[in-house]
Amino acid sequence: MCVHRTGAEPDSDCAAGSGVPCCPAVAISVCYVFVLVLCLSSAEDFDWTKNDHGSFYYGTFPAGFSWGAGSSAYQTEGAWDKDGKGLSIWDVFSHKKGKIQKNDTGDSSCEGYHKIKDDVGLMKELKLNHYRFSISWPRLIPTGIKSDHINEKGIEYYNELIDHLLENKITPIVTLYHWDLPQFLQERYGGWQNISMVNHFNEFANLCFERFGNRIKYWMTFNNPWSVAVEGYETGEHAPGLRLRGTGAYKAAHHIIKAHAKVWHTYDTQWRAKQKGLVGISLSGDWGEPVDITNQKDIEAAERYVQFYLGWFATPIFHGDYPQVMKDFIGRKSVQQGLGTSRLPSFSPQEKSYIKGTCDFLGVGHFTTRYITQKNHPSARSSSSYFTDRDLAELVDPRWPDPGSEWLYSVPWGFRRLLNFVKSQYGNPMIYVTENGVSEKMLCTELCDDWRIQYFKDYTNEMLKAIKDGVNVKGYTAWSLLDKFEWDEGYSERFGLYYVDFRNKNKPRYPKASVQFYKRIISSNGFPNQREVENWRRKAVETCSTSNQLLAAEEQRSTAANILRLIHDPLTSHMEMVTEIVVPTVCTLSILLSAVFLMFLLRRRN
Repeated sequence: MCVHRTGAEPDSDCAAGSGVPCCPAVAISVCYVFVLVLCLSSAEDFDWTKNDHGSFYYGTFPAGFSWGAGSSAYQTEGAWDKDGKGLSIWDVFSHKKGKIQKNDTGDSSCEGYHKIKDDVGLMKELKLNHYRFSISWPRLIPTGIKSDHINEKGIEYYNELIDHLLENKITPIVTLYHWDLPQFLQERYGGWQNISMVNHFNEFANLCFERFGNRIKYWMTFNNPWSVAVEGYETGEHAPGLRLRGTGAYKAAHHIIKAHAKVWHTYDTQWRAKQKGLVGISLSGDWGEPVDITNQKDIEAAERYVQFYLGWFATPIFHGDYPQVMKDFIGRKSVQQGLGTSRLPSFSPQEKSYIKGTCDFLGVGHFTTRYITQKNHPSARSSSSYFTDRDLAELVDPRWPDPGSEWLYSVPWGFRRLLNFVKSQYGNPMIYVTENGVSEKMLCTELCDDWRIQYFKDYTNEMLKAIKDGVNVKGYTAWSLLDKFEWDEGYSERFGLYYVDFRNKNKPRYPKASVQFYKRIISSNGFPNQREVENWRRKAVETCSTSNQLLAAEEQRSTAANILRLIHDPLTSHMEMVTEIVVPTVCTLSILLSAVFLMFLLRRRN
């Protein structure tokens, strides 16, 4: 077996997917026994050296385990400029040419703003226990500053959504910040680079507690602040698109952690006694496994990978300060670069005390795993970045399935290990898995998503094993309920259990096979026995063929109608081709060619 490098800054001769083998000589002899040996004295009940990556455990989850699905405001709501909503940084970023795949935007997305009853109906059909969604800050406070204006239309929308969920016995789990900062705050203050965001965010959160807190019992302050900091302020791949290498991510993260702590304290002192809810944060983390278990440097690099990812935010929140390894590595490199202080900001003793313990439950988002090896990066100031600060290289096994996102490989066993890491590092907190799923990139429409069934089956089973290990996991959120706007990838990737036809103005939803399979897991609260689980899969794939036929027929009708309209109105054909017709998939090209030929014959006859 060989492994391929991956990550934000791969070597030019050894990039993920390049086909160039990258096997350190020391690793060849241990190709199938990559295991992590972390020096974690509190993890006595989990055997880090045991290799049972292929085993499947049949059994059920604890009574009361909560099954759900998720979404976020900008990715699904649409209505970007309706009913008094202000601009977000993603509204502005996605409208800049070349920032998003195919210049897609979230302007209409799934039209979730207009489809509350429809989408809650899908959740009810799935038998979901909870639904995780986010509240759009600029939809409630257009400028982001509460004293400027509160948009009551936005309040009404979320009231309707929350009430409809509760009427259908679905628990709402709310994220306060899923990346859509009000653009006004970005322009006036520089967004999360400015400490003033702490108070503005607290005012927004307090408004949400005031208006919705009588019905919401689970709040998350931020979703995946790693992406906000690194991709928003380091690489510029995400909004607001700033490239402040070596400093921007750390500064943004510092203010986000302070904002989280302030909101937790606000709820704790003003609302908890009355509303009896919980406040947590959703942190994402890939698992890092050492390439060579005989090499102490690889073992340390693997732990460093996780500490620079999930630990960057979790360690201050649970222990009051950044991971020691981050302080050591960034501090040392800063000195070597001739800087007077570390590029990693520091917390005062008072701030450490204020931040520590501000987590009633931890949301964990997880998608994939990497093999990690030690790699020294130069310390020159010109090359400083979050990625080079870590002194490691990321690698993948080319045989790991990767049906969609180029960064997302299916490595189920890494999920169990990450959950056990959280248990051992942070005192076994109450965990809700807030994001877990897999995407696809398809030229043709395909509702029979067998690979997603396999992913959900394997990953939820590893979560069940982690619970047997003693990890305190209380709920699981499949990502995502619907296909939606996938940030810089636009609509080129689909994570949904339900397919959304984005070419149709009504954005109809169609169930994929994974809907039926996930529904069976929920109904059985786990995996009863091998025969029954195999039967679920077979029936799920059988049912999707009917949906495929319905969708294909609708695509054909839509394409034919568009072309007939062009035939009858040739003067506007160019405009309509550009603005209304999305180029059809390979599946409908034959219809398109037939219609064009018909148009040619009609014009000759005239």
